[in-house]
Amino acid sequence: MKQKIFRLFADLRFSIFTLLLISLCSIIGTVIEQDQSIEMYKINYPLTSPVFGFLSWDKILYFGLDHVYKTWWFLSLIFLFGCSLVLCSFLQQLPSLKVARRCQFFRTNRAFYKLKNYTILIQPSFPRILASVKKKQYSMFQQKNLVYSYKGLIGRIAPIIVHFSMILVLIGTIITSLFGFKAQEIVPKTENFHIQNILSNGRLSIIPQNSARVNDFWITYTKNKTVSQFYSDISILNNHGNEIQRKTISVNYPLIHKSVYYYQTDWNLVGLRFKTNNNQKIEYPLVNVFPNQEKIWLTWISNSQLTQNGIIVLIDNLEGYCSIYNEGGEFLGNMEINEKLNFNQNLTLLEILSSTGLQVKLDPGIPLIYLGFFFLMISTLMSYITYSQVWMFQKDQQLFIGGNTNRALFDFELEFLNIVKNY
Repeated sequence: MKQKIFRLFADLRFSIFTLLLISLCSIIGTVIEQDQSIEMYKINYPLTSPVFGFLSWDKILYFGLDHVYKTWWFLSLIFLFGCSLVLCSFLQQLPSLKVARRCQFFRTNRAFYKLKNYTILIQPSFPRILASVKKKQYSMFQQKNLVYSYKGLIGRIAPIIVHFSMILVLIGTIITSLFGFKAQEIVPKTENFHIQNILSNGRLSIIPQNSARVNDFWITYTKNKTVSQFYSDISILNNHGNEIQRKTISVNYPLIHKSVYYYQTDWNLVGLRFKTNNNQKIEYPLVNVFPNQEKIWLTWISNSQLTQNGIIVLIDNLEGYCSIYNEGGEFLGNMEINEKLNFNQNLTLLEILSSTGLQVKLDPGIPLIYLGFFFLMISTLMSYITYSQVWMFQKDQQLFIGGNTNRALFDFELEFLNIVKNY
């Protein structure tokens, strides 16, 4: 009974069916937004008009379609597929490899008639034929008048390595799903922060409790005034507030601390800092005009006596200047850092207050996933190696010689002809 169950799990049709289910679930996880707020699902998948006539927010939450890759049924499918690969490797691929390594002599001439490539040589030079086969890099085994040879056995290992690589990828996926997390932090320059705005996390994930500090943030621009790169100078602090690691990160160049990655992802402007004639510092908050479209901020600086009179300050970059408009929207000019603004009171622009957007991420299964794909590439190269076999059987003055291969049939036919034509 156990053997039948194992054979069922090792069956190719079961593996393909399980893989199709995993692909279908992955498609669902791609179409439906993952790890979003309940309000978002209520807005986009209302009960009154379900998507496709049946998909509403209550069903999405009930079946866990808002976090497909972390549900028990998706992890169960991955586990079943991994078991199928393991059983297939042990019950089919390894025995097939053992059979390929055995000496499979043909003891009668009837066996040669079943081969696509065979011939009968009359009064051949047996040692010369053996030397010709040996020259083609075949491994040879001989028992008196019986000869068996093969080459390219490493190509038969490729399916086993494919299974092994896929198992590594599946294990890495499960580890990341259970122990990984992703957070998004918007931190003003010079401020400390803890990892607290968690976007998604696994059931067994542990959020690091250490703090970090954003020492500085800046943007470099091209000659055409387009953004070239974002930079954040970040320090990792210990429990006593002392710096233990520091790095300037940019897009695609994160800081790595104990397998936790700190990526540069976004930026924001939070305010303008001015200085009065009395050396008092005043801060005006900036508001993003188009939060989900363009990065343009503005603030209102009113007259000290009449709040309805004032100027509009508009800024869309970190190059050190902002634009000034009056109440009617008329452009008054630009103001740079350390430049005075004469508007009923003398204000000097000291600093443009900015904040950096950081994505903090832990993927403990990534090394296994990369290793799995590495072995998958190796197995792809190995699969191009042709596994060929040649048999010989000498009877009286006749030599029966034949062979077959698993791929590159035309090349093998040419090789076979080269072996027998100079007998």
